[in-house]
Amino acid sequence: MSGRTILITGASRGIGAAAAELFAEEGAALVLMARRADALDRVAGPLVARGARVALAAGDVTRPADVERAVGTAVDTFGSLDGAFNNAGWGSGGTPLHELDESVYDRVMDVNVRGVWNCLRHQIPVMLKSGSGGTIVNTSSTAGTVATGAVAPYVAAKHAVLGLTKAAAMEYGDAGIRVNALVVGSTRTELMDELLEEAPELEAGFTARAIQKRMAEPREVAQAAAWLCSDRSSFLTGASVPVDGGWSAI
Repeated sequence: MSGRTILITGASRGIGAAAAELFAEEGAALVLMARRADALDRVAGPLVARGARVALAAGDVTRPADVERAVGTAVDTFGSLDGAFNNAGWGSGGTPLHELDESVYDRVMDVNVRGVWNCLRHQIPVMLKSGSGGTIVNTSSTAGTVATGAVAPYVAAKHAVLGLTKAAAMEYGDAGIRVNALVVGSTRTELMDELLEEAPELEAGFTARAIQKRMAEPREVAQAAAWLCSDRSSFLTGASVPVDGGWSAI
């Protein structure tokens, strides 16, 4: 990824933080976006100490102005935006659909769908203007392909991410912009660890469907994102790439 500038959303922890570390190792200049500036500082500090080029853009993907500012940071700081890993997401517990509060639905759809929509709307014009194409990776989930038992709006939202991915890939392929999605299975992020600390009995359910009988580590998901953001996947666009330990094969 040497010579490329990549924007990562949801970069303050979990898969996003792992991607920041891996992309920096592979030579990319990074713009890291998440809501909390202090959390971004904790991710960026060790990377900068090792010589990585990192700019921070604290903000919320549900706010178009924040996303526009993050994209502008990439161009102003590094001269281009060559790729993006639209990883920010939000979920909630498995409340039955008829008992779910409307505010939960709104928040799940805002972050997971409108957030990706906002990112695409501001990333793609910059890539079109450059004339050099680009690569975009959106984070979906196994809940984006089937009903997994996750809360219903999350299932709907992650299905929508795959739809946006396919539509964008078709619309901008002639301009050399590739758009793909990761279909991510259960991953041992900080959020997952917090959940399992409160309810350890849930772990068996998170790993039961995976052929490998374990969760992914965040870096394993980041490796798939790095591949899709690089020329190593040059003939792949509009794809939904499973990173689920074989969950979707059964």
